[in-house]
Amino acid sequence: MCNDKRPLIAIPMGDPAGIGPEIVLKALANPEIAAFARCVVIGDKDVLQQAAAFPGMPEVTIHVIGGKDADNVQDGCFKPGIINLIDLNNITIEDLKLGQVQAMCGRAAYEYIEKSIQLAMAGAVDAVATTPINKESLKAAEIPFIGHTEIFGGLTETADPLTMFEVHGMRVFFLTRHVSLRKACDLVTKERIIDYVIRCKEALNKLGVEDGVMAIAGLNPHSGEHGLFGNEEMEAVFPAVEELKKMGYLVEGPIGADSVFHLALKGRYNCVLSLYHDQGHIATKTLDFERTIAVTAGMPILRTSVDHGTAMDIAGKGIASAVSMEEAIRVAVKYCS
Repeated sequence: MCNDKRPLIAIPMGDPAGIGPEIVLKALANPEIAAFARCVVIGDKDVLQQAAAFPGMPEVTIHVIGGKDADNVQDGCFKPGIINLIDLNNITIEDLKLGQVQAMCGRAAYEYIEKSIQLAMAGAVDAVATTPINKESLKAAEIPFIGHTEIFGGLTETADPLTMFEVHGMRVFFLTRHVSLRKACDLVTKERIIDYVIRCKEALNKLGVEDGVMAIAGLNPHSGEHGLFGNEEMEAVFPAVEELKKMGYLVEGPIGADSVFHLALKGRYNCVLSLYHDQGHIATKTLDFERTIAVTAGMPILRTSVDHGTAMDIAGKGIASAVSMEEAIRVAVKYCS
């Protein structure tokens, strides 16, 4: 029986043509990561061996603990510099073109995620920390999902997973994600805001965050100035906040988007509900791009993720930073401990 109390984190390798393999190897070679987490990579041995040979990469040993049907992740050797791998063996290395969109890579990336979710749903791992995937590669492979959140929602049978960003203790939820700005505005309704606040509060409770006030960002400049610059706040946000307060929820808003994130960073609010994708992304990534971590909440399993892309333009050069990957592992351990 294993007496090691460090949380066990599954890490799908990401798109093989991007920087995912590089940042995984760099992060897991860091003794600081090994001190508080046991990590199992789901990927392809040939791809990882290729990445290990890139210029400037750390010295690592790849330890295969199983293949497609492997679930005994406890068999890993969890020491710095040892990469414990479930090898799905789904890439023909001779056909791999680094930095290019390929259907083979989209399919492989999806299969890594799928296996990670299976392990988490079975309780074999405590959380999943994901690496970058490429939406074009997924499309080329005819994967019926546009991105990570949709994959996790579909495979865990979660109708509408919540996306939360965390950076320097500031948490940001998103009312809308990958839709046009025009459609995002249409989705700002009283009913949707009430539903999201309730579910965000439940998600925070599950993560161990029970105290504090949630802020709802304004949509228009200065939150519309009581209808001078738009009616969404008057028609949706104010009525939603009023009803939520009657229901006993600690919520304030709308708070102008030019100040609400600063106030949350200073501790006035335990989280912010951003009303559209870029509103919250700009605030968090400007604060600290590499340490902005995505948490997919409201699911039966915990998933954290780097919040950057596959960086195809630098894949294979060994220069990709592993800071975000390390931070994703840290946040996963924080919330599953």
